Amino acid sequence: MKDTRGILELNKNSWEKAAERFFGRTALPEYGPLAPTENELQLLGNIYEQKVLDIGCGSGHSLQYMGDSGAKELWGIDFTKKQIETAKILLQHQKVDVQLFESPMEQNPGIPDNYFDIIYSIYALGWTVNLKQTLENIYRYLKRGGTFVFSWEHPMHDRIFYNEEVGYILNKSYNIEGPELNEAWHQEVVIYHRKLSTYINTLIETGFTIEKVIDDVALPNDHTPTQPNKWYSTEKAQLIPATFIIKASKK
Repeated sequence: MKDTRGILELNKNSWEKAAERFFGRTALPEYGPLAPTENELQLLGNIYEQKVLDIGCGSGHSLQYMGDSGAKELWGIDFTKKQIETAKILLQHQKVDVQLFESPMEQNPGIPDNYFDIIYSIYALGWTVNLKQTLENIYRYLKRGGTFVFSWEHPMHDRIFYNEEVGYILNKSYNIEGPELNEAWHQEVVIYHRKLSTYINTLIETGFTIEKVIDDVALPNDHTPTQPNKWYSTEKAQLIPATFIIKASKK
């Protein structure tokens, strides 16, 4: 397995190639596949006149949502050039200050400390190769009293796979953490498997106060069956959440 620098390079190259198929997907008010939305949860609180930072901003659609909700300043960081270029085009008509950085989230490309009212990350934080460093950065960026909300794929989700003969089976250890080639990307990226407790405990160690942990499942109203061997399926979501969401604050 590559070192962290090599993993970042591999993942960046893969994202540059695949970015277009993710434009606009999994963006606020959505938190992730088969999960409740911000419209239901109201985790971000009052957005009007707030300075916000998006960690892993992708194509900028979550920042667009924040701008349309009255945010005062829109800041974003993403390590792919193609995503940042797309976000700049999408956000060019926002009538507020927009600052976008092409950079890994483990590094600070010029983001101010103790500045933001709201920081969030929608299905991006799990890409970090150094969770402690990334959370320390976010903690520094956030004002006292500020809110941090992030979502990511539930760490049990890729431990369970569909077998046509016996149904869903557990075929990977939940307890063994570390970098893994990701099946959903056909082995083209490396993602760190971390237990849910690792995210929670690292937040606490960094200084955050945990406000809420959510792993509820939101199935379509019509409960339309999907292919059970799809990466995200309603059948699988009835057994294990696809997404988890955590709200934390800096006291």
